Amino acid sequence: MTNQVALITGASRGLGRSIAVHLAKHGVGIIGTYLSASKEADALTREIEALGGKVEMIALDVRDTATFPTFAATVAEKLKTKFGAERLDFLVNNAGHGTHALLTGVTEEQFDSLIDAHLRGPVFLTQKLLPLIADGGRILNVSSALVRVTIAGYGIYAATKAAMQTITKFMAVELGARQIRVNAIAPGAIATDFGGGVVRDDENVNAYVAGTIALGRVGQPDDIGGAVAAILSDGMGWANGTTFDISGGQAI
Repeated sequence: MTNQVALITGASRGLGRSIAVHLAKHGVGIIGTYLSASKEADALTREIEALGGKVEMIALDVRDTATFPTFAATVAEKLKTKFGAERLDFLVNNAGHGTHALLTGVTEEQFDSLIDAHLRGPVFLTQKLLPLIADGGRILNVSSALVRVTIAGYGIYAATKAAMQTITKFMAVELGARQIRVNAIAPGAIATDFGGGVVRDDENVNAYVAGTIALGRVGQPDDIGGAVAAILSDGMGWANGTTFDISGGQAI
């Protein structure tokens, strides 16, 4: 993967951070985005640079499509000046947030925020960045095991992720002429700050969830980061238009 560049949204924390570190360890230059976690973004920059890698962190709210043209121009400039490249090799649509809201009480504001972050944003950001993605590049959309594992309060979130799994297939078909592979991953329960960090921090919840996973433990961010590095590698070049369940065998 040497001399390649990946753009990862939501790279400052959680799964995005692990993905960035794992790709950097394989020699991939990282352009990451963050919403407000500037300290975490700085920490990631220091970690990747300590590995000998190149990284550029850029603030971006994936819900605000009006900022995408300026963001794309910034990415194009950073590709040339920071990485000596013309194109991105990988785009990982990861940024988002979890909102616990029952369908009987979800507000329009919550609904719109989830749609904008997990569906509208990834679609139009990908569209805007396509001229910067190399022919033969790879796009990876981050979905969720909540598409198939039902937990009350995450219906709208899961619906946006189900939509992205479907869009992944259509992206693969429509971008096939450029040999751009498009896949998705559906992580299971991971010990991050998702949903307020309940799986990570609540021992009872952690134990309950671990009991639903064939491998007997809750996932860690590095379980996902390592998997993404493998999926984006040349060895997985024939995988296209599919969603990989990366859950340790949760609820199977």
